[in-house]
Amino acid sequence: MATVELRFSALPEHVRTARLVAAAVARRAGVDEAVLDEVRLAVGEACSRAVGLHRNVGISAPVKVLLIEEEKQFSIEVGDEAPHAVPGERAPGEVPGDAAETEEDEMGLAVISGLVDDVEVSAGEHGGSIRMRWPTAPPAALLA
Repeated sequence: MATVELRFSALPEHVRTARLVAAAVARRAGVDEAVLDEVRLAVGEACSRAVGLHRNVGISAPVKVLLIEEEKQFSIEVGDEAPHAVPGERAPGEVPGDAAETEEDEMGLAVISGLVDDVEVSAGEHGGSIRMRWPTAPPAALLA
């Protein structure tokens, strides 16, 4: 299992770099060329979401992206350190009336779910992550 770890300051201008790195590593891992645009879009959405969460609550910690090449799949995990609410409660530091931000967050998750078949979202008071997985072609198929 090969892993590339990328950390970047929670600034919107770094999201593009994360997308480019993710696509390059996905290509090398054997993700189908036809799926690479979806990889770029999903990673961009997940990273933009993490950047927004960090900026909304004033967290200076970097956004973390893990690119994991396994035998038959390629995974990308985008992690944030923003506190997330338990369903039905407000997150620590969340201001009442942040409905627009909550709606934007939910829209981002919906976009990711539409782009990626295998998605896991986890969240808690110390941060959250989005893990996305794509199948890879066996090495012999790449040479053909």
